[in-house]
Amino acid sequence: MSHVHPENPLPPLARLADTLAVAVQYALPKQALTQLMGRLASAEGGAATTAVIRWFVGHYGVNMLEAVPQDPAAYRTFNEFFTRRLASGARPVVRQCDLVCPVDGAISQFGPIDGDRIIQAKSHRYTTAALLGGDTALAQQFEGGHFATLYLSPKDYHRIHMPCAGRLRGMKHVPGRLFSVNPSTARTVSDLFARNERVVCVFDGDRGPWVLVLVGATIVGSMATTWHGVVNGLRPKRVREWTYEGQEIKLAQGDEMGRFLLGSTVVLLFPKQRLAWNVAWAPGASVRMGERMADWV
Repeated sequence: MSHVHPENPLPPLARLADTLAVAVQYALPKQALTQLMGRLASAEGGAATTAVIRWFVGHYGVNMLEAVPQDPAAYRTFNEFFTRRLASGARPVVRQCDLVCPVDGAISQFGPIDGDRIIQAKSHRYTTAALLGGDTALAQQFEGGHFATLYLSPKDYHRIHMPCAGRLRGMKHVPGRLFSVNPSTARTVSDLFARNERVVCVFDGDRGPWVLVLVGATIVGSMATTWHGVVNGLRPKRVREWTYEGQEIKLAQGDEMGRFLLGSTVVLLFPKQRLAWNVAWAPGASVRMGERMADWV
């Protein structure tokens, strides 16, 4: 049974609004804007930084009661605030399930991979090979498998955790575009997640290989992993790859594996085996890191 839920058809005015918003993105100097915002977000601006953080907390409704530290004035830079830690116990990890949600955010889409094609939004699909930077051999391991696409909004906690235990096999940085990844852009720009800059992390788990992809976006200053640090600081134009086959980099379920410096999307790929998704999951629903995502059956 498919768990991919196509979006309801949008009314004409909403479709027009999406089209106009994306047209503006095409015109913007996204690379330069992103680099500028990255520098500003990492600058120590004292009272000005604190004022920006306080505005952001109020505008987006960020819950600082669960943050460490709670006081906006305690953060030297906006990036420190944006990648804030959570208080112990704020996100308990459900240990009685095989796969837990790796992030706070909202569900974009999830369900079976149709051969090698993933649904992005109504009438938009893209291939696993394109998502993985043209690695057809790796993509073949997920034919008929499962995927989940999770969107992190500005107010969300922006550290990424392990949905299950895994041994790191490899990582690839794929340069690309920097479109926004919000829902309206996902509805409008074809192959969005396979066109944007991304970091592909490949793991071996108890059920075989699985992949977690960090997708970049407009104003995403950088993407970092716990074993490497910032991956895309210089944003080179060529694909870069790292292999960890000779190392024993193992992370447990729920461990932090990376973070976004300004928000974006993660895409998960799992192999072809029977999987029962959380019955409460549906596109558009809010999710929290550590909650049940799915179980192998």
